[in-house]
Amino acid sequence: MKRWNSRHRLALLLCFFFFAPNGSADSRSPSLAEDSPTETSAQLPPREEIPPLATSTPEQTKTEQYTLSHERYEKAVAYSRAGYTLYFLSYILGAIFLFLILRLGIAARLRDLAENASQRRWVQGLVFVPLLLLLVDVLDLPVRLYWHRLSLRYEQSVQGWGSWFWDWTKEELVSMVIAIVLVSILFAVVRYSPRRWWLLFWGPAVAILLVIIVIMPLVIDPLFNKFEPLSNEHPELVASIEKLTKRAGVPIPPERMFLMVASKKTNAINAYVTGLGASKRVVIWDTLIQKTSNEETLFVVGHELGHYVLGHVWKGFLAGAAALLVALYLLFRGLHWALGHWGQEWKILSAEDWASLAVLLLLLEILLFSSSPAINWFSRMEEHAADVYGLEVFHGLIPNSSEVAAHAFQALGELDLSDPNPPPFITFWLYSHPPVADRLVFAHTYDPWSKGEKPRYIP
Repeated sequence: MKRWNSRHRLALLLCFFFFAPNGSADSRSPSLAEDSPTETSAQLPPREEIPPLATSTPEQTKTEQYTLSHERYEKAVAYSRAGYTLYFLSYILGAIFLFLILRLGIAARLRDLAENASQRRWVQGLVFVPLLLLLVDVLDLPVRLYWHRLSLRYEQSVQGWGSWFWDWTKEELVSMVIAIVLVSILFAVVRYSPRRWWLLFWGPAVAILLVIIVIMPLVIDPLFNKFEPLSNEHPELVASIEKLTKRAGVPIPPERMFLMVASKKTNAINAYVTGLGASKRVVIWDTLIQKTSNEETLFVVGHELGHYVLGHVWKGFLAGAAALLVALYLLFRGLHWALGHWGQEWKILSAEDWASLAVLLLLLEILLFSSSPAINWFSRMEEHAADVYGLEVFHGLIPNSSEVAAHAFQALGELDLSDPNPPPFITFWLYSHPPVADRLVFAHTYDPWSKGEKPRYIP
């Protein structure tokens, strides 16, 4: 669960609108990837140009539905339900903390401290923004600590507490830098145009977030995990992925295929395609290679390539940019409404006041929570389409490809303790991927070829 990995930081809350459609991590649905916007692909080459892959997987029994042993079932249900509870609790507590920061005048006192430190606005921002965001994150820390404790208890995480706290510290530092830049620009724009700042700030925010997308694989990701060329230890897998990417029309050279050493921190399995331009790459978690067959790994990669070929990356980015514009306008209206009602009580004089950042964070908390169903519905639609594409691009590469895909979902669900039967409301509200049980059944039954029907994406 990644809901608590970057809460209450203005920069990463804004990033949510961009990353949610393709890679938002829902509460308990195992993600096949964490997608980031990148380049779109060329046309698909003909199917016959790609020879079938040699299979090293022994013949498997039919995987018709997601099943767990009794012990595993009980763990999956308990772990999932705890995750659902923490998801909603985190939003409630986050809103309460921010309201108290405003109601008790803490935001105003932090503003006074910053203004006493210097008359220069940029220095005030360097003082105020980290103090406010660090306070909010420290208040949020018990929820995150409890979630990590649960992850250790249910053997999803293997990361020790020292390593976990070091990651938390690095995350704070990175997000503080991003937040200081964004907030400084935001308040400069607010001072320049108090009535149109929501529109004028939108352009710089989009530009900065695009830069973050480009540098994420090169600068930020290596701060938290070790990456090495995939060809160093798995040259045969590199060759198989090259065949798949050529069929998908997204040729990626071996030097852009990387192995992420995830096993030092997690038992979860995953793979993803990330980056833009020179930073574009395929990343395979070592846990995925260790716990699934090569063929199942290839299906996971095929799903991720589907996001590129079907244009989900740029569709998601454009939808996120539009959502961000709407969100900024709603924040503008909400900020003026809130200050008109409680500004004097909170000792916040105007929208230009540094303390109004706390109001914006509270409004963002409410906005993100209320918009979650719509954002996750959009994401589920794209994830399902990527599943279809993955099945079609994978078909014919190895014998019984649909069974391999179904078994890959079984492995994902079993290892990640995915809820076998999530409540419909939970799926509606916070699942960014279809439930793994539904995905498995679809993978097993999707077979337009034997029915004489035309595949949806690949002829």
